[in-house]
Amino acid sequence: MSNIDVEAVEDIDAPEGVEAPDYVLYGGKGGVGKTTMAAATALASARDGTATLVVSTDPAHSLSDTLETDVPGEPTQVRDDIPLYAAEIDPEAAMDEGPFGMGGDMGGLEQLLGGGGPMGGEGAPFGGGDGSADDGPLGEDANPLSSMPGSDEAAAIRLLLEYMDDPRFDRVVIDTAPTGHTLRLLELPEAMDSMLGKILTLRERLSGVLDGLGGLFGDDGPDAEEEMQDLEEVRKQIEKLRDVLRDPNKTDFRIVLVPEELSVMESERLLSRLEGFGVPVGTIVVNRVMQDLSDVVDADVADAYVGPNLDHCEFCARRWQVQQGALQRSQDLFRGHDVKRVPLLAEEVRGEELLRVVAACLD
Repeated sequence: MSNIDVEAVEDIDAPEGVEAPDYVLYGGKGGVGKTTMAAATALASARDGTATLVVSTDPAHSLSDTLETDVPGEPTQVRDDIPLYAAEIDPEAAMDEGPFGMGGDMGGLEQLLGGGGPMGGEGAPFGGGDGSADDGPLGEDANPLSSMPGSDEAAAIRLLLEYMDDPRFDRVVIDTAPTGHTLRLLELPEAMDSMLGKILTLRERLSGVLDGLGGLFGDDGPDAEEEMQDLEEVRKQIEKLRDVLRDPNKTDFRIVLVPEELSVMESERLLSRLEGFGVPVGTIVVNRVMQDLSDVVDADVADAYVGPNLDHCEFCARRWQVQQGALQRSQDLFRGHDVKRVPLLAEEVRGEELLRVVAACLD
């Protein structure tokens, strides 16, 4: 057995309050249980009377299955007895409204950067119509759109901003996409801000020239001015998103992993990247640990569930031995963070009963 101390939960039937910021984001490699943790956290939060929205931005949705209820594409209260709201975002459908509510053509960003608008066309300052980055005077990689994250992440950011301003919710819990997608989502504000800065600076420098040339660089009339106002609004939204994501009093990005060496290494890289973005990581969740549930929650509750037989099951004992090494490494790597462990359950975690057990492990 492990010599790592585990803090027991005294009473799983006690009020399930959640001590968490306004925004809780669960991230990590695909398949480690982010949806389960998000659903359990949101359910516990709502049971405490906090109006809570749980959102899945992962294209491979499983939130409906976990909550055992149909979850629509727009925030909807899914329980009559508690203030629990849920939404499964379809990134492709969301892009019909544009990544920031500016229309499906990305508010004319493609036009501005290389498609025939006031900054576009062949020989445009940000590159030619073929999207090449080194055709314009700004040199290699001058066209920030060429390295922008995917449209699904852009749509997710727009909707996240919308939900942050929704007075119906006191807390928003996000089941993010797998690690790679999550990092691309977090890179979007930086990429967009850089792109907008270059556009606005160049337009200011060339404003007199463009007026004199009378449309040689495309339409520079009222429509172009409206597009630039839209871009300014995007900049403000980006700054707001940054402020929220980087404020530990408002946001906690929780990394979920399983006790295996590769998962620990992946999570270490994710933590490093998040810290590089200035995004606070307060909690590390180690899921599917081969230990008895009674080590983590009240014994009376744990007795109702089958746990691994470490004394008579050689396979279980070997897996537990491998996991102990990963657990020790995770404790060393994530020292200073709140590390929670969720034991492996024989049953698939679906429905309120098992989600309450998981929530007790996260308490």
